[in-house]
Amino acid sequence: MQEKVKVRKKKKRKKKRYLLKLFILLISAVFLYFFFTSSLFDIQKITIENNNHYTKEQLISLAGARTGENLFKASLSQMKENLLADPYVKNVKLKKRLPAEVVISVQERYEDAAVPYGNKYILIDSEGMVLRISDVEPAMTLITGIVVTNMEPGTPMEAEQNASLTDTLKLLQKVKKHELYFKKIDISNLVIKAYIYDQLICEGTPENIMDNLDSLQEVVYDLYTKGIERGVIRMGSDEYFSFSPLVE
Repeated sequence: MQEKVKVRKKKKRKKKRYLLKLFILLISAVFLYFFFTSSLFDIQKITIENNNHYTKEQLISLAGARTGENLFKASLSQMKENLLADPYVKNVKLKKRLPAEVVISVQERYEDAAVPYGNKYILIDSEGMVLRISDVEPAMTLITGIVVTNMEPGTPMEAEQNASLTDTLKLLQKVKKHELYFKKIDISNLVIKAYIYDQLICEGTPENIMDNLDSLQEVVYDLYTKGIERGVIRMGSDEYFSFSPLVE
């Protein structure tokens, strides 16, 4: 009989301890909830890093970030999704910095070339991504001789000359490093025409021109010092090139 009484007392003590632990847990949960949702963690600062095309204010608006919102309730995944929906945003990293800051670091796309399309211009980056459609001719290299099949902003531009377009965009990236500039590149044929001036043209395959950029730079400089702005520079393989003052 005494043993049964002892067992019942032990059960009561265990039950009391369990209820006490549950009560403490609930009180702690309530405390933490009110602590983390307090104004102490309301977003006071939104930091934008590495932006160039967009202003800080524009990126904050695109992300849907706002001050006054609780830091722990703010959805970084939604902000990232909002930003990546814009053609100019290539990648983005977001993080929360206690007690009340959101940091947004962006990697933007840059306008590298434009493709005439009727009376409009398709602006693309170095990977052929369509950034926007402009009614005004931009101050950048025009790529002509293309039959465009897709020009939707935020998607890669597609054309019947996709392979040639890809090689030409690679060429433009290398040209920048050699302090050269092409006003226009016609890729309607295998041998492209890269216009240095309106009447000074470089002809060759994208590969041959890329392989001979050092020589081309020297030739262009030599022609410039002589005041020659008209002619055709033909680039071949094995560093072969020729110049003719005649332009067709």
